[in-house]
This record gives sequence, structure tokens and C-alpha cells, in this order.
Amino acid sequence: MSNEIRWGVVGPGRIAEKVVADFAVVDGARSVAVASRSLERAEGFAARHGLDRAYGSYAEIVADPDVDVLYVATPHPQHHAVALAALDAGKALLVEKAFTATTAGATEVVDRARATGLFVMEAMWTRFQPAVVALRELIADGAIGEVRSVQADLGIAPEYDPADRLFDLALGGGALLDVGVYVVSFAQMLLGTPERVLATGSLFPSGADADAQLLVEFADGRAATLMTSLRTALPGQARVFGTAGWIDVLPRFHHPDTIVLHRVGAEPETITRRPLGAGYAHELIEVTDGVRAGRTESAVMPLADTLAVQALLGEAAEQIGVRHAEDTRVLG
Repeated sequence: MSNEIRWGVVGPGRIAEKVVADFAVVDGARSVAVASRSLERAEGFAARHGLDRAYGSYAEIVADPDVDVLYVATPHPQHHAVALAALDAGKALLVEKAFTATTAGATEVVDRARATGLFVMEAMWTRFQPAVVALRELIADGAIGEVRSVQADLGIAPEYDPADRLFDLALGGGALLDVGVYVVSFAQMLLGTPERVLATGSLFPSGADADAQLLVEFADGRAATLMTSLRTALPGQARVFGTAGWIDVLPRFHHPDTIVLHRVGAEPETITRRPLGAGYAHELIEVTDGVRAGRTESAVMPLADTLAVQALLGEAAEQIGVRHAEDTRVLG
């Protein structure tokens, strides 16, 4: 491996366009290749971002010996097969959230990652935002006492189109995997692995979940109340309650600039921490540094947390009548 960590992009969609732009502010890393199942689309992406190589299949970039890390930004059900192939080819991974379409798929990828000793991380950029880092530091210092409860909501209201990825169940569509993963991961970050989830929600005509409301129970009576939607625009705010105060994470909480600390008996304290670049740079730095150091996972977004989040999403989906499946043909 060269001193420069060389990245490849699998799936040149909307999120990849934003993420790749942040390599401009990441030292020691460079995006060098992109793959799509449309060569024309890959070539356009490569031209826009100055990448060296464009491939018309995912198998080709997996086989590229001059790529150290793959950033997987395909639809959710395709993550599983691409990740397994990449790990077998010796490549580290940054896999977009939700990590996979199913809990079983996530478990298989994590097991393969641990067997190969390669660095793998879910691309949950929220955990790396400087304002969220400040929140965790305040909590660790006891600023609000023991955390007992979390509230969070995140919802958007795009026009319904059954052919769009957001609404197509075969492409992992639905609120839970697309935006619900943020509220679930945020609660899990602060409260740990849950003991039970109670979910209600509704479905689009396509069968994908339109919205969901979750009551998540943790040990010792701690709880999270979470809302997510592709039907209703929601504020995107989070609040963390402790025995000695609370912290508001101002909209939108999954990439915030500002938090407000409320200590019991004291005036509110507003804390602003702006991200580097567009905010994706922090997760790119985490992976780049981890790969260079020979680590196998992130301490901030560990694989055990990814599995806990995926299991909760899967249970919630089942309760509201949604069953996702992995796409095993994506490399064919």
C-alpha cells in the first residue's frame, strides 16, 4: 500500500457526488476510480471529479489492484454483495448507511471483515460532526448527569414516484433505511444496544414504509422516542435528556452546527462547531487514518454499533409489514 490511501467509488449517485468533493480537504487520501453499471455514467462522474479510471461494472473496481478502499454508495440491497467481494479482494470499506438491507446481511459482512482483518466502517457521518463530538464530550464529563432519554425526528416529503430508489422496495426504499437510520443510530450512540422496540407506521403503494414511529426501550428504564418519514417533512431536531439537564441538537441534528446545553439551574449555553468541508471529510479522515494505522474498525462507529442499529431497523420494519432482501446479482 502506498503512503497515499487510494479510494474507489462504487455507485456514482447523489450522495457520492457530495462525499467525493470532500477529498479536497482530506490529507493523504485521493479518489482515483469509480464504478457504475453504466460506463457512461461512471465516465461522467470521473470527468467531473478528476478521477483516473471509470468502470462499467462493480466487479472491475473490486479487482483494481491500485485501489485501497472502496466507498460503497449503491442502493442499500447492493451493499452486501459488493462488500463481501471487496473484502475477499483485500480492500477496506466505507459503506453508506444503512449498512445493508437486512440484519443477516450486515452480520455476514461484519463476520467477513473480522475474518479478513480489514478496516470496515458504516458511513454514519453524524457521529463525526464536530458539534456531535462536543455533545458526547459534554455527556462524558457529566454535564447533564446520566442520560435517560433521547428524542429525535427526521423526515422529508419528496414527490412519490414508485420508480425512484426512495420508494422502490427492491432498491431498499422506505423511510427506515434511508432517513430512519439516522434517528436510530443517534439513540444507539447515546443509550447503547436496545432491549426492545415497538414500531408503528404506514406503507406506500409500492410496499415501502412511508413513515415510522419507534419507542425504543433500553436497560434500567431508559428509552428513546423516534420519528422518521418520507411522507412528512419533520424538523430534524434531537434532544438528549439527563438527570441534571438536557442538550438540544438544533436542526438538522444529523449534521448540526449548533447544540444548546441546558444545565439545571443555569442559563443555556450555545455551542457552535462547524464541520470541515461539507461535513463528509471527517468520516473520510477516520477511514484513511484507520487504514494507514492498520486498524480494523472505528472506535467512534464500531461494527458492534452498526449491527445493533441494523437489528433495530430490521425489527421495526418487520413490525410495520416491510421485508427487505439483499441483491445477490449485483456483481453478475
